[in-house]
Amino acid sequence: MDFQHEHGRYFLTGEEGQLTAEVTYTSIDDGHSISIDHTFVDPSLRGQGIAGRLVKLVVDHARRHQLKIEPLCTFARAEFQRRPEYADVLRHTPTELEQAKENK
Repeated sequence: MDFQHEHGRYFLTGEEGQLTAEVTYTSIDDGHSISIDHTFVDPSLRGQGIAGRLVKLVVDHARRHQLKIEPLCTFARAEFQRRPEYADVLRHTPTELEQAKENK
């Protein structure tokens, strides 16, 4: 599958040009981080790991540009919980940092 990239999103289109899968992200923290705010996969393509590949594209993008990611959408958040190898790009929220300090 050939994913396309535009500023703020990676996506896939069908043969007729219709959107079939997409992940969107927004710059935050004065450009030091990005937030994944939406993932979408057409029902006809679900179950093939496409959403996970889209999130990985954003992770790879963040690594190339030395950015952190705040996964806001439900799927991206779950993907970060399932994949400890994404920990290097995870942006911890102030609440999470406070909780980590309290647990020490």
